[in-house]
Amino acid sequence: MNKLLPLRRQQILSAIVEQYIETGEPVGSKALLGRKGMDVSSATIRNEMAELTKQGFITQPHTSAGRVPTQQGYRYYVDNLMEESSLSDVDRRRIEAGVDYRSGDPEILLDKVSEALVDFTNFAAISTTPADENAYIKNIEMAQISSKMAMIVLLTSVGILKSKACRTDVEITPELKNTFDTIVRENFYGRPLLDVNTVMIQTLVASLGADALSMSPLLVTIADLATAASVSEIKLDGQTNLFGHKEYDQNAGQLLDFLHRAEPLGMLVSTSGDSDNDIEVLIGSENRYKELENSSVIISKYRIGESATGAIGIIGPTRMNYSKLIPGIKYLTDIVSKVLSEVYEEEQGFDKEREESY
Repeated sequence: MNKLLPLRRQQILSAIVEQYIETGEPVGSKALLGRKGMDVSSATIRNEMAELTKQGFITQPHTSAGRVPTQQGYRYYVDNLMEESSLSDVDRRRIEAGVDYRSGDPEILLDKVSEALVDFTNFAAISTTPADENAYIKNIEMAQISSKMAMIVLLTSVGILKSKACRTDVEITPELKNTFDTIVRENFYGRPLLDVNTVMIQTLVASLGADALSMSPLLVTIADLATAASVSEIKLDGQTNLFGHKEYDQNAGQLLDFLHRAEPLGMLVSTSGDSDNDIEVLIGSENRYKELENSSVIISKYRIGESATGAIGIIGPTRMNYSKLIPGIKYLTDIVSKVLSEVYEEEQGFDKEREESY
C-alpha cells in the first residue's frame, strides 16, 4: 500500500480522478479551482500536481495538456480516497429487474445476472458457476428418447444441473430402466463428484455381470456429467460493449480475442479468488496479462451454504466509475448469494425430511 499523501494532495488526486472519469479529458489546475477543499491559488494546485506527477500518481499526456490518473493513481484512489456511492432506488430496481428470483438453477440465474451486469455497467460481464470441492451427486434421472437413446440428467448438491444424450447397445426397456435406477441409487447418490472417475466406473461395470453390456454406456455418461459438474464454468457476456469505449480504440480486437480464450480467462478469475476479500479490484498490469494493461477487472465472490463459492464481475477500461460500480456489483452479489443459499437450504431440508420418512 502507498504511504498516505498529505491531505491537500489527496484532495487534488481525488478531484483529478473523479473529473477524468466523468469527462475523459485531461484535467488542468484551473478546472480544480472552486471544488470542495480547493480554496487555494492556481499556483498552489499546479505545484501539488507537479509533486503528484513526480510520485507517479498522475501523468501529462501532452506538454500543454492537463493531467490524467496513472494506474498507481487509480489504485491509491480506490484504496484510500473513494467514497462508495449509495445505490439509488432507480439503480436498485434496474438491477433487480434483470434477476430471475424464481430460478433455483445457478446457471440460469447467472445468465440473467450477467445480463443485468452488462446493462448496469455497459462493460463486459464475467461469472462462474458455483465450485465446491465437497459437492456430491444429489439425483440422476434417465429419460428415454428412442429405442436405444436416453437422456441422462445429473443434479449436484449445489444445484448444478448437467445433461447428456447417450446411445445404448441394447433396447431400453422398463426392466433396463429399473436396473439403472437401482444401480444409481446404490452407487451414486451422495457420492462426491470427484470420486466418480474412470477407475470407479470400470470397477462398477466389472461387478455387474450380465448387466455390464447394457449399463456401461449409461454409467460412462454419468462419469462425463460428474466431471463437467465438478468444474466451475466461466461465462462471458457483453464483450462487444468494449468497442464503445475510446480507451480500446487501438486494441479492442486484441482484447476480444483474449476474452474468447477460456484458459487465461479462467486464470484471471481464479487469481482474483485468491484474495480473502469478497470483492477485488485489479487495475491495469495487476491483471498480469498484456491484453488487460489498460483495463480494470472487478471480481466479487458469492457464497452458497458453507463452502460453495462462485464469482461475478466486470471487465472495462481503467477509466470507470468505481464509486458507483463497486456498490452495484456488491448488491448484485448479495442477491445471488441470498437466492441460491435459500434454494440450497430448502433442498437440504427436503433431503432430510425424505431420509427421515424412509
